[in-house]
Amino acid sequence: MGKRIISQRRGRGTSRYRSPSHRFKSEVSLIPMHSAPLKGKIVDFIHCPGHCAPIAKIVYEDGQVSHIPAPEGVRVSEEVSSKEAAGYGSVAELRDIAEGTDVYNIEAQPGDGGKFVRGSGVSAKVIAKYNNRVIVLMPSKKKKEFNPGCRACIGIVAAGGRLEKPIVKAGNAHHKNKARNKLYPKTSGNSMNAVDHPYGTSRTSKKGRPTVARKHAPPGAKVGKIKARRTGRRKGKK
Repeated sequence: MGKRIISQRRGRGTSRYRSPSHRFKSEVSLIPMHSAPLKGKIVDFIHCPGHCAPIAKIVYEDGQVSHIPAPEGVRVSEEVSSKEAAGYGSVAELRDIAEGTDVYNIEAQPGDGGKFVRGSGVSAKVIAKYNNRVIVLMPSKKKKEFNPGCRACIGIVAAGGRLEKPIVKAGNAHHKNKARNKLYPKTSGNSMNAVDHPYGTSRTSKKGRPTVARKHAPPGAKVGKIKARRTGRRKGKK
C-alpha cells in the first residue's frame, strides 16, 4: 500500500504539522475603531515565537490594551496616538497620513486590525491620495490601492537585521523551524523511496510519471509543475 506522502500528512492535521499557537503570547491587532483619538503608552516589548518582529504592548488612557509589531526607534514609556499620525507607533487612517510616510500593519478593510506589511524590517510608503482610494507602494515595489478609511501604523517594523545573522549549523535551523512546526529538513522527491513520493526511486533519475499534475488531482498527487491552460497549436485566425 505504501506510505502517505508529506502533502497528505499535512492535510490530516496532526500535531507534527500544526502551528503551536498555544505558545504564542498574544494576537497582534489594532484596537477597534473609534471616533475620538486616544493617547497610549508603550509599557513593554514582548518576544513571541509566532512573530518575527518584537511586539509592542500599548495601554491606552481608556484601559484598552493593544499589541502591534514594534517600530524602529521607540522605547518603553513612549506615548503614541490611536487616531493621529503623531510619531512612530501611532495609528492613523490612510487619508490622514502625509504622502511619503513609511507605514506598516495596514488594514485590508477598515476595522480588521491590520493585515499587510507586518514582517521584520519591512515598510510601505503612501505615494498618492484621492477621494476614494489611497495608493501605497508595498515592500515588493508593487502599488496597491486601499480604502482611505483603512488604518496603518507609522514607521518601519523593527528587527530588520534578523536575517543577517548566519545560521551556521543545522541545529540552529532545526530549532528555528521547530518554533513554528515548520518541516525541516526538506528532501527532494527524487531522493525519496518510491513508496514515499510519486517521483521517488533510486533505479533511475528519470521521473516515472509526467511532471505536470492533472487538474483535479488530490493533495497526495498534486506535485510537480502547474497544469497548462491549453496545449497544442492554436488554430484559426490570428
